[in-house]
Amino acid sequence: MSRRFGSDKAEAVFEGRSLLHRTATALHPHCDMVAIVGRKVSGWPGIEDWPEPGMGPLGGLAGALAHAAGHEFAQVLSVPVDCIFLPPDIRGLLEPAPAYLESQPVIGLWPVVARARLEHMLTEGDKRAVRAFVERIGARAVATRFAPPNVNTPDDLAQLPRAAPASAVTSEDLADAATR
Repeated sequence: MSRRFGSDKAEAVFEGRSLLHRTATALHPHCDMVAIVGRKVSGWPGIEDWPEPGMGPLGGLAGALAHAAGHEFAQVLSVPVDCIFLPPDIRGLLEPAPAYLESQPVIGLWPVVARARLEHMLTEGDKRAVRAFVERIGARAVATRFAPPNVNTPDDLAQLPRAAPASAVTSEDLADAATR
């Protein structure tokens, strides 16, 4: 359950489908495999948080990196459950890994080789914040005009646009990303 949302945000419905389903669908064209971290959902592979539930986004990312390593993937593209819209070339924007959207660091492309550093952070009591992790691995912040959805309350959900925002990635965005 999301504390600020007041219920399970993943199951919140937007235009007839859950945020979880919408986000997984938005991510699908950008990945060889989409998996859901931290829960079991029919029709999608499920991944456990690592080292245990309740570790926040970094526990989910650690679980995803472990899963990716076990399936011989080189990197993981992560998005939060409320990111029902993505730029049309999110992977191109974020490559090469490690990189993340400056405005929403949970949206990132993470190399599997960063797994050991993340696991150390989670088991050694280091600061458990995504920004601390990106600093530790030297991830590149990518600025873009795209404003990812950030649904923290039912009012935020009600304010979501009914269609993908017009803030699609432009060649200027890609040039901005190349200079960072």
